[in-house]
Amino acid sequence: MRFADFPFLRYLPFILIGVFIGQSNWSPSLMSLALALSLLWLGYLIVMVKLEKGKSKFQSSYLAYVALLVFGALLVQNRLAQTDFNTEILHSDSYLAEVTLYDQQKPNSFENLLAVKSILVDRVWKDAQVKVLIYHQNEQGLEPGQVLLVKKKPEQIPSPLNPLEFDYRQYLERQGIHFRQFLGKNYQVVDSARTSVFDYFLVRLRHEIGEMLKSKIPDENSAQIALALLLGQKKELDPTIREAYTQAGVMHILAVSGLHVGIIYALFILILKPLKMKKEKARVYLLFVILIIWLYAFLTGLSPSVVRAATMFSLLTFGQMREREPSIYNILAFSAILMITINPHVIYEVGFQLSYLAVLGIVMIQPLILNLWLPRHKVLEYIWQLTSVSVAAQLVTFPLSIYYFHVFPTYFLLGNLLILPLAFVIMQVGVPLMMLGWIPLLGEVLGWVLSWLIWLQNWIAEAIRVIPGGKLDRLTIDFAGMLVVWGMLLIIAAWEFGSKRKLTWIGLSILFLWAGFRFYSELQKPSRELIIYQGKKSQLLDFSVSGETYSWNQGLDGGEISYSVEPNRIHNQLAQFPTSLIAQELDSGKLEFISAGFTFDPTHKKLWFLAPPKLIYSWSEGQWVAMQTKDMLVVDSLAYRILF
Repeated sequence: MRFADFPFLRYLPFILIGVFIGQSNWSPSLMSLALALSLLWLGYLIVMVKLEKGKSKFQSSYLAYVALLVFGALLVQNRLAQTDFNTEILHSDSYLAEVTLYDQQKPNSFENLLAVKSILVDRVWKDAQVKVLIYHQNEQGLEPGQVLLVKKKPEQIPSPLNPLEFDYRQYLERQGIHFRQFLGKNYQVVDSARTSVFDYFLVRLRHEIGEMLKSKIPDENSAQIALALLLGQKKELDPTIREAYTQAGVMHILAVSGLHVGIIYALFILILKPLKMKKEKARVYLLFVILIIWLYAFLTGLSPSVVRAATMFSLLTFGQMREREPSIYNILAFSAILMITINPHVIYEVGFQLSYLAVLGIVMIQPLILNLWLPRHKVLEYIWQLTSVSVAAQLVTFPLSIYYFHVFPTYFLLGNLLILPLAFVIMQVGVPLMMLGWIPLLGEVLGWVLSWLIWLQNWIAEAIRVIPGGKLDRLTIDFAGMLVVWGMLLIIAAWEFGSKRKLTWIGLSILFLWAGFRFYSELQKPSRELIIYQGKKSQLLDFSVSGETYSWNQGLDGGEISYSVEPNRIHNQLAQFPTSLIAQELDSGKLEFISAGFTFDPTHKKLWFLAPPKLIYSWSEGQWVAMQTKDMLVVDSLAYRILF
């Protein structure tokens, strides 16, 4: 097995590096990159012509790889140019916008997405193309294609105030959404847009199938799971059910992914065997299977994992039609390049990262685990294969899961062994229900069967949830730690093919570098540190000294602490419930924290230091920014880090 046999796998790293370059502040402009790419390809063609005539010794591959780097950067700059938003809407008096989705129920309102078409600025209507995330309270609801007149301007989505807090603004920006607005009932439906039948066909079809599933499945909780499992609509999931599936380690079955596409693929391919079609008919049928897979991918919203799986199964099917078996590594890399070309920001989506890591783990690690034991009985062999797949996928994905979610499901293996086979059966009933549920009596029977199967699945997930020690939480790993884990797994995967001596030295070098990095990080930790977090109306103070954390909370509730404070506490391995920081209240209303060496005025949001601190940082645009050191600090709008 040679690396040169996987061309797309060789191209992918250069495109990824190019994407990171294009995302950086020092990236060349779109026109400069386009010109550079044109010159590189021209140079490549000239070199190739000379090579054919035997007049050149220059390696053409160098030009090709540089061109791939430029191509990756060009993708990002082109995407940024397309998503540049018009800030004039912030100065508008009114705007006209088209509804693009069906309403999503929220606790006190309905959420929807508007595509703005025109804005009124200084009594002049101007064309505009921006998206606004809205919340309204009209019980009649909105439908795709309606045109609204809104007589007030939206607001820009603010950046997070606290360190490592989820960046909702960045999350929406990557979807092209830069504004939000609470409308209540202050809008007017003025028209229905004259769109073609196909403009909102899939949106309407997804909505109609969802409503049909709700009507055919008698149990409400089962209907919620059916919407998530079959259509990827997880927003209506009950928190208790969500927690049960998370602790069972099977939350991935509720996010429409490659697993679901694989089940649908298997369902239609298994039909082919008993029919024993001739070659020509088999090819037509396989084209029909590809069409069904992509229809399902579009129907469920084209999530990264679904697109990856649909692309892979399509290529595998084309290979079957040509009686060839393409390399799984080439297929994986090609599907990734295709997705990055369409949207370079997809590499930042957790679903994209977890999906590819899981498949890589199954392809590289699962055979090694499978060979550890060769069961003699069919049932044991099936259980062992499912076990090896689950363990391989978990080994490769757990560093990333901990990095993002800080949780590890202890009983993931039990959950996968019991729930995954049941999910396969549920899909075999659910897909026919989606296609044939409109038929009287048949839809009711399929809905009842599906409801009972999902009830059983929920019961198993809940039974696993109540087992003590179901999850390890508040776990943390840094980027270097992830690289160490993946490096060791690669060494294990290559152990039988490479030089064991070289691999051992590489492994020891990785561990030595990581230990040195950890030692350096520990030396850099300050002995005394104060973090000031911002809530909606108040502040929370964490004071750390010699590894102990003390906290003072002015009024942040549990939800705010979980969302705004906990990410930084977990990252820095601070206590979840710190010791109270004792303050003495002065006659002026100020609070004197004698042990910490500062005084705080909660009314005017001012902080005085008994002795000037060494460094002061403010949290801005996702990083700590150094400020001028002074004896007094106003803490009314940002998070601050003070080192003593």
